[in-house]
Amino acid sequence: METILGHAQALVYTLLSLMPSAYQRDSLQAMLGLFLEAQGQPSPQHSLIKSGSALSRFLNEYAWPTRQVVRVVRRQIVQQLLQSAPKGRRPWLQVVVDLTTLEKCGKFKAFASLIRVLQGKRGLHLVVLYLVVGECRVPWSFRVWRGKHQRTAVQLAIRLIGSLPPALTSAFRVVILADTAFGSVAFLKAMRKRRYSVIVGVRCDRKLADGRCVSKLVKKGATGALRGTELPGDDFLALPQTRRPVGETLCPLDSSPQRQHHHLVGA
Repeated sequence: METILGHAQALVYTLLSLMPSAYQRDSLQAMLGLFLEAQGQPSPQHSLIKSGSALSRFLNEYAWPTRQVVRVVRRQIVQQLLQSAPKGRRPWLQVVVDLTTLEKCGKFKAFASLIRVLQGKRGLHLVVLYLVVGECRVPWSFRVWRGKHQRTAVQLAIRLIGSLPPALTSAFRVVILADTAFGSVAFLKAMRKRRYSVIVGVRCDRKLADGRCVSKLVKKGATGALRGTELPGDDFLALPQTRRPVGETLCPLDSSPQRQHHHLVGA
């Protein structure tokens, strides 16, 4: 059976073969070398093969088949996830949705439409999708949040989840893991429509269908339905958390799903 090293080598050779010139192949090889060394210094200026300016031109100026590279990498990811799935009962595919910020200072004229302020942080705001099967965790895709009057983070997340390949969604039981940024009614309804399980964080002051706050679900295993979801009350399981900031809680992203239900995480 092929080892992970063999798969990695085959992927690297395939990516290098996609580069349109020997110069770009050398640049890509230098970039991959920085990441694979895992020395905590992946920036172009740390390369011993190519100068920082040469790698910057490769990333920002030269034309190379980005879409082909993405397709090749994703095809390899799907193969690896399918091969790493345990035998027997249909396994779980954990889909982690995260809103992360790459903080930026100064002026970026070329990215003026992308640099925004969100929750007091100025920079590039990304909705990122990770796939997890057992110990295998890989980034799958991302979308840029472009500010007000554009698609919201929830809408971007729904589109990302909707782009998952049928080969994965048919081979695995899908569970969506997300924090409070995605605990909206629209997100829950979209996941319900796709018949995906959800573990999501909610604010403790969110209202339930019976008028109570989520914070009133103080016992682990208590059930309830969020107001506006129009879903059965027993579809929601409260998992009270402790030692969290007042007014907000996060879902346990490393926990394994135990029930085919949507889960709330209350304070």
